[in-house]
Amino acid sequence: MLTHAQIWIALDRLAAAAGLSPSGLAKKSGLDPTTFNKSKRTAADGRQRWPSTESVAKALAATGTTVETFVQMMEETGPSAVRNTLPLIGLAHAGQSGYFDETGFPSGTGWEEIRFPAINDGHAYALEVSGNAMSPIYQEGTFLLVSPAASIRRGDRVVVKTSDHAVTVNELRRRTAKTIELRSIAPANIERTLAVRDVLWMARIVWASQ
Repeated sequence: MLTHAQIWIALDRLAAAAGLSPSGLAKKSGLDPTTFNKSKRTAADGRQRWPSTESVAKALAATGTTVETFVQMMEETGPSAVRNTLPLIGLAHAGQSGYFDETGFPSGTGWEEIRFPAINDGHAYALEVSGNAMSPIYQEGTFLLVSPAASIRRGDRVVVKTSDHAVTVNELRRRTAKTIELRSIAPANIERTLAVRDVLWMARIVWASQ
């Protein structure tokens, strides 16, 4: 059962992940700055106050966070569930050898680190976008948080490594037993169909820093 503490912890973690205080998160979401403050979580008579679904939805939209990621933040109750840093590399270098193992997990040296306090995936990592080829969706300097453990559904944005060792960002259009249909994250929205055997790995983008 969902508890009062879980949802407020998740909101605190959502704010921290965006580099904001609870008040800063509220302002970024277009809400009264005190909406997520600790003083608002309990009434004067001791009753627990819950955030409205509208305020939570606005916070998710303002930070580009999926409901699934927010639920993960709610479920993480122990200190060991919070990762303080993630490995970081530039997207332009991700296709070079030595940065990923054959399953798509980060490996080797050359990774930097980025602070990100709430992700329930020991193999998660971040990619930094360079250039504006994917603008306006992902502009230069955007950090993409990638979770190999996250389930992938049609319409999700994903990082894909193909047999020619290219690592690209795409939208998953459709997946069958034999093919994977992708659309590029670029103004041209180029679509392509790949044989499953030509996709070495694919992982979902669960958060972007915009």
